[in-house]
Amino acid sequence: MGTTWSARFVAPPGLDTAPVRAALVAELDGVIAAMSPWEPMSEISRFNRAPAGSWHTLSPPFFHVLQAGLALAEATGGAFDPAAGALVDLWGFGPAPARLAPPTPAQIEAARAAGGWRGIAIDPPARRARQPGGARLDLSGIAKGHAVDRLATRLAAIGHPHALVEIGGELRGGGVKPDGQPWWVAVEAPPGVAVPPIRVALHGLSIATSGDYRRWFDHDGRRHAHSIDPRTGRTVANGIASVTILHANCMTADALATALLVLGTDAALAYADAHDIAALIVERGDVGTTEHLSPAFAAMLG
Repeated sequence: MGTTWSARFVAPPGLDTAPVRAALVAELDGVIAAMSPWEPMSEISRFNRAPAGSWHTLSPPFFHVLQAGLALAEATGGAFDPAAGALVDLWGFGPAPARLAPPTPAQIEAARAAGGWRGIAIDPPARRARQPGGARLDLSGIAKGHAVDRLATRLAAIGHPHALVEIGGELRGGGVKPDGQPWWVAVEAPPGVAVPPIRVALHGLSIATSGDYRRWFDHDGRRHAHSIDPRTGRTVANGIASVTILHANCMTADALATALLVLGTDAALAYADAHDIAALIVERGDVGTTEHLSPAFAAMLG
């Protein structure tokens, strides 16, 4: 996934942690084998190369993540789109080489025409998905959170439910530390943005942040961040610096952070309010930075 991971857990003195690490690495290897577009023989890469009209039986984790992504795409009117891989590649934020200038409008429209979540049909009883022809799945906005959930679940299954798991800044905490305290973490703030520090207790809770500062390129005085609005095919430029989501599972938090960043402040707050989502939005403005807290997020802060 091109990032780092860590797992902290409460264990008895003298425990050999090598088997625990091996179990977690096996889970991560499974995520990569299914959902990494950088691996030519991964499930997602094989699907993306498949002929038009072909149906493919997917592994349970892959189908679970794809189905969740398609459901969020429908719920957000395409602000989140697991089939926007052609656009991601076109802008140089996927396996394709990085860009120094934006693609042309004609290239953007061609990439939009080639994919989109509406073209992906699924057959849940058979755990199948249909390649309409030329569609490219990209699960980078949801797979990292899924991987966090898998590590936390695996740790609990082998007897270590009191744990804090992190992959690339997405975290999930369960149980408590030896001193009885929950896993306290600081909410990630965009670089160079002056906002009051916020700490949250991850006790059966996950946190994910999406921002405009992770990957980008500058062209003609404008920053083109890696967040793409699948509805327009262009990089997001709505003033949002970051969106942080608190949720019981990290996969949902990860995907919602991406979707709300694309929606823009007003629509994102309305969506969060309507669906009882704990969201923190940091917005850059002409006269400074503004933090917006959804009612659910404010309630969690007490």
